[in-house]
Amino acid sequence: MPELPEVEAARSVVEQHALQREISDVDDHDTYECRPHDPGEIKDALVGLHVVAANRVGKQIFLATAEPDGTPGATLGIHLGMSGRILVSGPDGSDGVEGGDYLGSDGQAHRARKEEWYRFSLDFVDGGRLRLFDKRRLGRVVLDPDLEALGPDAERVGRDDFRALLAASSTAVKTRLMDQGALAGIGNLLADEILWQCALDPHRPAEDLTEDEADAVRRAMRKAIRDAHAAGGVHHGEIIPHRQAGAACPRCGAEMVKGTVGSRTTWWCSAEQA
Repeated sequence: MPELPEVEAARSVVEQHALQREISDVDDHDTYECRPHDPGEIKDALVGLHVVAANRVGKQIFLATAEPDGTPGATLGIHLGMSGRILVSGPDGSDGVEGGDYLGSDGQAHRARKEEWYRFSLDFVDGGRLRLFDKRRLGRVVLDPDLEALGPDAERVGRDDFRALLAASSTAVKTRLMDQGALAGIGNLLADEILWQCALDPHRPAEDLTEDEADAVRRAMRKAIRDAHAAGGVHHGEIIPHRQAGAACPRCGAEMVKGTVGSRTTWWCSAEQA
């Protein structure tokens, strides 16, 4: 599933290749991907507008639009779901660029895509397109999304706010890190990476962490995000290859253990995170 770094890569693609382009048509026929909108509703709101900004909070992308005279238009929210990618082609449909979900070791196979797996698109006056590829159909495209439903972005949350959001919850620290209403952007792999980096038991109640421990989690979180940006995704995290049966902790050599935290598959070091 795309986590903050993968979604940031998709946002960056839009920022670099779709800004200031005028929307000439919209394919919003997929009523599930575009729920709760009726077919044509997003099209009616966007045709004739320019894409003027690409923003992100956590795993959500927000495209700002404007009239030709600069009057603000609708905001388009895009969530990549479990496997989405955004593709932006150049003028006249020339080869473009893409970003989003991890392609895996066989990127060419991943690019063998059926046309019906493209769930949404913006056509531009210059002949190019922005398309949402979502094979599993678990993404979401919505007009004027509710930003208030999201917590602070994990890449930008301040120390005091981070301490407070942990102290306010009795749930497991891993569960709290993944609560998008409390902290936006952390998914399952990043959560395991962060807690392994600071040697914390993922089951531990978030409210029980000391301020020093909360600060250590925040530092590990910021480092894990930076490293994922640099490496090309969360799958390159230090602990990720060791999330498998028979694997050993790369730091101390103890057995890695698999369990469930907040209904999510979780791996931790049997010695350092016990």
